[in-house]
Amino acid sequence: MHEMSIAQSMLEIVFEEAAKNGLSRVTRVEITVGKMSAVVPASLQFCFEILSKDSPAEGAALDIEELPIRGRCRTCGLEFDSDGFFFACPACRGNDVELVSGQELYIKEIEGE
Repeated sequence: MHEMSIAQSMLEIVFEEAAKNGLSRVTRVEITVGKMSAVVPASLQFCFEILSKDSPAEGAALDIEELPIRGRCRTCGLEFDSDGFFFACPACRGNDVELVSGQELYIKEIEGE
């Protein structure tokens, strides 16, 4: 389960940013996760809760925004969402597709007091 190491790294960043901004308690963390990042949101939530116990982030809400896998056809310019890792343009059937989103994994916002 790589979500444990992701949650651990994420909390290290959260604590560092909280300290820089004079926050003694973290109340909410918002992250963005692309579907191609292979992160299971429920597992990440579980790991976050376990690792944040007895820390300034204990009880903090973890809001996870999932971004779709999105491609852009280099032949006709159409942008489209994909359900999987095979990319073929639904308009022209071209396979020269650029990945626009889906690989993201970052902390978007931290709230605290």
